[in-house]
Amino acid sequence: MRNLKKVAALMLTVAMTVSLVACGGGSTNTAKTTDATTETTETTEEAATTETTDTSSEKIIVGFSQVGAESDWRTANTESMKSTFTEANGYELIFDDAQQKQENQIKAVRNFIQQDVDYIVIAPVTETGWDTVLQEAKEAGIPVIIVDRMIDVSDDSLFECWVGSNFLQEGYDAVAWLAEYLDSKGRADEDINIVTLQGTIGSSAQIGRTDGFEEKMAAYPKWKMLERQTGEFTQSKGQEVMESFLKSYDDIDVVIAENDNMAFGAIDAIEAAGKTCGPDGDITIVSFDAVAAAFDAMIAGKMNVSVECNPLHGPRVAEIIQKLQAGETVDKLQYVDEGVFPAETAKDIKPTRAY
Repeated sequence: MRNLKKVAALMLTVAMTVSLVACGGGSTNTAKTTDATTETTETTEEAATTETTDTSSEKIIVGFSQVGAESDWRTANTESMKSTFTEANGYELIFDDAQQKQENQIKAVRNFIQQDVDYIVIAPVTETGWDTVLQEAKEAGIPVIIVDRMIDVSDDSLFECWVGSNFLQEGYDAVAWLAEYLDSKGRADEDINIVTLQGTIGSSAQIGRTDGFEEKMAAYPKWKMLERQTGEFTQSKGQEVMESFLKSYDDIDVVIAENDNMAFGAIDAIEAAGKTCGPDGDITIVSFDAVAAAFDAMIAGKMNVSVECNPLHGPRVAEIIQKLQAGETVDKLQYVDEGVFPAETAKDIKPTRAY
């Protein structure tokens, strides 16, 4: 954006110079005036060409506001951004960790605006509360790209596009896997008691996974959701909530953990209570994200499945920025590719994983 402003200013300078020279000479000095005009124009054009070349080599400045570092998935997401937006790739990255607080993110975005960055990238804590600050970014002429969690704004023109996972589909995928798994175990006609460790309430991942699972489990009348409670996407909180569930219910069959770290906390609580989990255990563990540690847990026989949530958003965001730089339009919603990884294949699949 800054380059375009500079080029426009240079073009205006050239036009003014030519205009002044043309108006300054009399008829008796036609030859000298023509020579002066040619020389001045050529000199100005050379300066403009040189300046344009210099500005084209400037780095693209990207301000990135990250939710925090609450999980292995988030760490991988941050690393994807940092390894993509490097000086060697023609970028300067200004990174801000919001530490799970939206007010920190809003402050960071305003700082990015003051620093006149070229693009603002936000992984939002929650979906709402973005209209005012994104309007400020729009008025400053800075495109905004949303990653991971979606936002809910009154005007979709406040951001260029969103890159991330189809969280509703992830919920669907979890139900499809669980139904097939229970059928394979001869339990399709049994009563199944389920508890859910939800993510940060109001986040896109929590909303999509909760709604997706709830919608599809309606097709299985013998499935009963005993309770849902947030574990805030952290291992410690996941363990705390699972301990509470185990004290309240003696007959839990399935735990839905809306990310891997909460699943790890649930596993710790289950084992501390003298119960077992995983493919050969008392309780089935269904998780989301599919980070490396989740594969380790599945290989160890403590987790049944992890539905992938691909954190490697950096390359896709860079591709979008390059298209915007070239004046191209981009799709408003851009989903990343994802899969479902059960314990039975974890050992073979893990070596092929990038995170």
